[in-house]
Amino acid sequence: MSNLYGDFNQKIDYVFKIVLIGDSAVGKSQLLSRFARNEFTLDSKATIGVEFQTRTLVIDHKTVKAQIWDTAGQERYRAVTSAYYRGAVGAMLVYDITKRQSFDHVARWLEELRGHADKNIVIILIGNKSDLGSLRAVPTEDAKEFAQMENLFFMETSALEATNVENAFLMVLTEIYRVISKKSLIANEEPESGGNSTLLKGTKIVVPGQEPDSSGRKSACCMSS
Repeated sequence: MSNLYGDFNQKIDYVFKIVLIGDSAVGKSQLLSRFARNEFTLDSKATIGVEFQTRTLVIDHKTVKAQIWDTAGQERYRAVTSAYYRGAVGAMLVYDITKRQSFDHVARWLEELRGHADKNIVIILIGNKSDLGSLRAVPTEDAKEFAQMENLFFMETSALEATNVENAFLMVLTEIYRVISKKSLIANEEPESGGNSTLLKGTKIVVPGQEPDSSGRKSACCMSS
């Protein structure tokens, strides 16, 4: 997997902020450690406040820096909510397959996420601790059905055994890249005459003394910094 890591001195093309959300003790911090440093700690302590780690990867020949934020699942730390979600383009909503309650709370986490984050945020539902299959309390089909209903990606992972952790993060990052590239493409293809697109359009340069355009209005001259 070493080819996924960008060269240390390489120019960063994109920085994608991804947030990890879900109940306490579902394994959010372990997923992050496994992805960012390929580590797993058996005596992991509860996250206090907010932490984040980064990893640089190459997606479609572009260098992408993933900035992954991990927060405490406990209610008493929820005051950081708005700042935590600000600027996030991806989210991993994590539950523990052995704790039904953590799955039952997923809808509430999703509601909070959608209330604070950008409407185009890429979201994946993660059923963690798949290595504990004998203790399973959440059938895979239940989670798949919920993900389909809410238009989320879905994957079961094991931070302990490193199962699907890489795949889950790459799925989110690749989809974010796809969405952003598509937006850039649309913006570049937008005709200069306008249209209803809310995306950025190319700046029109007006030569002094030029005749007004066909609509009879004079175009404003703009400079981009």
